[in-house]
This record gives sequence, C-alpha cells and structure tokens, in this order.
Amino acid sequence: MSLYPSLEDLKVDKVIRAQAQFGQTTTPMPAISDGTNQPQLATTGMPGSSLYPNLEELGDYMGLALNSDEVQRNLALMPVADNQMAVPSSSGAGDAMWPVTGSDLGIKRSMIRLGLREIILCKDQDKKVGLRLRSIDNGVFIQLVQANSPAALAGLRFGDQVLQINGKNCAGWSADKAHKALKAASETRMELVVRDRPYQRTITMQKDSSGHVGFIYKSGKITSLVKDGSAARNGLLTGHFICEINGQNVIGLKDSQIKDILTTSPTTMTITIMPSFIYEHMIKRMSTSLLQSSMDHSVPEV
Repeated sequence: MSLYPSLEDLKVDKVIRAQAQFGQTTTPMPAISDGTNQPQLATTGMPGSSLYPNLEELGDYMGLALNSDEVQRNLALMPVADNQMAVPSSSGAGDAMWPVTGSDLGIKRSMIRLGLREIILCKDQDKKVGLRLRSIDNGVFIQLVQANSPAALAGLRFGDQVLQINGKNCAGWSADKAHKALKAASETRMELVVRDRPYQRTITMQKDSSGHVGFIYKSGKITSLVKDGSAARNGLLTGHFICEINGQNVIGLKDSQIKDILTTSPTTMTITIMPSFIYEHMIKRMSTSLLQSSMDHSVPEV
C-alpha cells in the first residue's frame, strides 16, 4: 500500500470537487425570459436533483398557467341557444367575444364540406343551367351562378370546383371546353360532381356590444382589422374578399348593401373569404354590373 494517493486518485478527487463547487455557485437561466416570472429549475448535479422542472413546476414554466383554476379565470363558457361562445373575463381587454364553432343557422348555411357531391339538374326553357365557368390551375371552377337558375336551385355556388360533367373528368379543361360540355348535355338530365369552394374558408365571429366584429372593408375587400376585435381574434385576414356572410353570397354587392347584411346579422355570424389574387382571377373580365345583377344573392336553405 502506498502512503500517497496515486495520480488516478488525484484526478477523480479533482473532478468531484469541481462538480460540487459548480453545483453550489452556478444558477442556470431559462433560454427566454420576460424578466418577471422566472422558472425555478434544479441547479445541482448531485444525486436526487433534476435538470428539468417537475410536473408541479410546469404550471408556471415560461409564464404558462396550465391549472384549471387559471383557465377558468380567463375563459368562461356560456350557452347561447344551440351554440356556445367563449367570452373573456372582466379583466380581459374590451368586450369582444370569442365564439366556439357550433351549429347555429349561419354556420349551417356557410358549411364547406370536405367530400364530393353529385348534382343532377336539367336546363331551363332557354336550354341553359345558369353557370359561367373559369379555369384555374388545371381545374374548372364556378365563376357565376345566375339567380333563379337551375344551378342556383341545385345549390351550386361561386368558387365550387366542377370535377366531372356527365361522367367526364374536367381536370385540365379550358373554360371553353367546359362550357361546350354544358351546352352539349341533355336538356332533361345533367350530372355534375362538385367539390365545395376549395379556395374559400369560413370564420365564425361574435359581435361586440356596439354591434361590430372588428374589420374594415372597401369594395368587398378586407383592408384592416381592429386590434383585439373578434375578427382579429378568430383569424380573419386582410387582403381577402368577402364572398359570403352567413352563407349568403355578397359578391358584386355595393359596400352599403354589405353593411346592411352585416348590421342585420345575428350576434354570432360567419364570414366566408377568398384570397384576393385568386378572387381577382376568378372574376376577371366580368363587369361589376353583371355580378350585381345576375349573381345569385339569395339566402341558402338548410
């Protein structure tokens, strides 16, 4: 046995001392901090300690409160008829409300189904169905649905994609070829396979105490959002055109007419929008007067 520690023993002892000193003097900081709510993390490398917050600490980690009491203080669900809406607590900013998508009439009228549907219709006395089509990205889309036409009565809408006409796939067709197929179809039976409005999406919003949802529009195009308004909170975007309000087509209507529809809409309402660059391509070479006078602006049935 040696009276002096070996070189290997000295190395081990030095490592243990360094670890102990590091654990006593070093305090790790979170990667992101707002300067007010610092998470308390384990700092030592000794047995029994942890480098990560435990489950109890996660509730306050990075300022996120995950416990049910905190959730209830910030969000309350209130039943409204057959729907529900989420409203901020009294400490929240303003009195705008967050709707929870439900089953009210406006949502039903504006429904965009994910599947395909088959439509069978016949021509009118003028041997027409009341459709104008547009080719976009090798697909055929409905550009205009004429009011009181067979197409309108069948529930076709602006922006619907026509996938088949009488069993023939429309992918890659030009608008001229699609119109010729409509013209050549039987007067008593025409079969269409349609996908609901793939370029559009619907947003549910809640009016505040003054009757507003919080966006500004010009010529049917959304130009700005009100900070903390229901429109902003629920994902409405600028640079999009309003296609429907509660499922009712408003394309071609004057801003004053759109305002009347918004004003008379129920507290919970829906806005269906389309990106401006697609919308402008959809209505290219169509006059505003044609859209206003010929487009089907009726309230959909459910």
